Parts: sequence; C-alpha cells; structure tokens
Amino acid sequence: MNSAVIEILAPRYQIAWYPWAVQYFFMIALAYASLWLALPGLLGAARWKATARFAMLGAMTTAIVAPIALLADLHQPLRFWHFYAYFTPWSWMSIGSLMLPPFVFAIIALAWLVWREPMLVWRQRGDLFGMIARLVTLGSWQTPRLLVVTLALATTALSLGIAVYTGSEVAIVKGRPLWNTVWLLPFFATTGLIGAGGLVLLLSRIAGPRDPDTARNMLWVVSAAAVATAGVALMWVLEGLYMENSSVAAALRSVRHSAEWRSTSAWGLGVGTALTLGCLLLLWRKPQRGWSWIVGLVALHLAWMARWVVLMDVQTVQKQTAGYLEYTVGWGSSGWLGVVGTFGLWIALILVIDMLVPWRGALGGTAADAPDTTPDYSAKGAASHG
Repeated sequence: MNSAVIEILAPRYQIAWYPWAVQYFFMIALAYASLWLALPGLLGAARWKATARFAMLGAMTTAIVAPIALLADLHQPLRFWHFYAYFTPWSWMSIGSLMLPPFVFAIIALAWLVWREPMLVWRQRGDLFGMIARLVTLGSWQTPRLLVVTLALATTALSLGIAVYTGSEVAIVKGRPLWNTVWLLPFFATTGLIGAGGLVLLLSRIAGPRDPDTARNMLWVVSAAAVATAGVALMWVLEGLYMENSSVAAALRSVRHSAEWRSTSAWGLGVGTALTLGCLLLLWRKPQRGWSWIVGLVALHLAWMARWVVLMDVQTVQKQTAGYLEYTVGWGSSGWLGVVGTFGLWIALILVIDMLVPWRGALGGTAADAPDTTPDYSAKGAASHG
C-alpha cells in the first residue's frame, strides 16, 4: 500500500501592528470608558460629581493623545488623508476615520463647557492665568445646564460608536482566529472600564482632593468590570469547547501547545482575581481611599496588558497554526521609545491642564482653585496671638 506525504508550506508573516497600536487602543478605551464614568455626575448625580471631575480629566487627555498614537501606527502619518480621499464603506478603519474626529472634538467641547464655570472666577485675576481665562471662556455668560447635558449625551452616543468600531476592526480579521470573534468587542469595553476606574482612583490620589465617594464608586466599577471580563472570557472558552467549527475553537487549537499562552492565561486569571478581591477588601475596609491607588495601578496594568496580549502576542501565532513567530520589542520609536513617549505626552498634557485649568472647581466642586483673596498680614507685622 502506497502512502503519500503532503508537505504544506506556510509563509512566516511578520507583524503588521506595532506597540503604537496598543497605545492607541489603550488610550481610546480610557477615553470612552472615562466618559461613561463621568456621565452620572454630568447628569446631576450628587455622589458622582467628584468622580466626574477626575473622569473628565482622564477622558479629555486620553482622547487627545490617542489619535497621535494612531497616526504614528500608520508608519507614514501624512497619509491619513487617504482614509477620506478613498473612503471604503465596508472597512471598519474607514468608518472609524469618520467617527474618531467628531468624538475627540465633542469630548474637548464637553470639557470646555464643564471647566468653563470655575474659569469664570479666574477672569478676575490680573496675572497670566486671568488673561488665559478671559480668552478661553469667550465672555462672562453662564453655561446653560441643558447644553452640558445635551452634549454629554451626544458624546456618549459617539463613544458607543467608537467602542464598536475599535472592537470590530480587529474582530473582522478572519485570518487570525484569536481575533475573529464577537467576544472581542465586550472584552475591550469591560477592560476599558477596568482601566478607566483605575485611572480615576489614581488621579484622585495624586491630583486630589480625595473623595470617599469616588473611591467607593470606582472600587465597585473595577470589581464589577473584572467580573464581567471573566464572564466574557468564560463564554469565549465555552464556545470554543462546544462549537467545533467556530473561530474560537480554531483559536484554542492554535495555542493549546504553547507554554507561553498557558502562562499568559494564568497571569490574566491571577491578576483579575487579585484585583477583584482587592476591591472587595477595600470596600469592606473603612476608609477605602488609603490603598485604593494601588488598585488603580493594577487596573491600568491589566487594561494595558490585555491589549498587548490581544494585539501583539496574537501576531506571534503564525497563520494556519504553523508555529510561532519570535518577536522582540525594539528600543526605537516603533518599540519601547514610542510606548514611553506616549505615556510621557499624556502625563505632560495632564500637568499642563492641571496648571492652567481649575478643573477641581467644576460641577460645584471646592474652591481650591479659586483666586486667593485672603489678605496677607505676615509682612505687615500682624500681632501675634500666641
């Protein structure tokens, strides 16, 4: 009996997306998820107003930095106009090119409306900050409450479109079973909420003033989002086990012999479990805000690493399950320098806004950023009273 050996040759494709893509997907997820966290406070929920102040700072800054990372990921940033000159309605990237600019401008406009009220107080100053406030506020008129609510709802609607587009442009790739699943959309959304909740916890610790309601709100959000993420992952695995012809089953087969992917799965399960238990422990302990910033750092780490695994590690799995591609992150602009530079730009933007905008006084906040009109008697030899 003759037997024939058929040899299948599979080309070794190099990666197409570099760490710039991770930075974009991470920043844009923080932008739309932070907006979701700000929405209750913007609509008038008293216990969410302090949370909304920090969330708006996170949403506005990440919405500005995210498109910069996206342009860098194009390798030739000046070719972005091709999306508009050669629009393809069946491409999620082309659809996203129409959705992203309105979303970014809407968040900037919403932040301007929210921060405009405390900046009206700064118009009385005679220094540089007063001059900036007089220019930025465009007059001394009061911001209509209805306008803030309407724009907040409209921006939230745009953010839902951004969440769908960012998940769909990856999930639509049929050549990679690890991407080609509808579970990727809720996975990006829930991990985005984890990161946004962690960001608010971190900002409330560093930028202050600390607020117990904010810590409690975000601990609940992070723990609930972590449980939801675990549910999404469980449904993904169950689909792969019980639907043999699905893309999820092919995805599981492609990594079942990989020790690296087993360790990655263990890492995700371990960090997610520790994060959830940490949130519940702090919610049981009073006050919660003392150690909540550590939860914030872990939450941001989990959200960022989830995108690294999805976008970078998946590309190391060769198509047709023909082995694995060894990829080492370089130190140049397409590697760690780009990652660090993006975070550096983000931090610099936060510092500039913190210096020039009295955002803590928004939504009926404290007067910590109002002009100090208290007379200084120390130089006039005021009498000592013990």
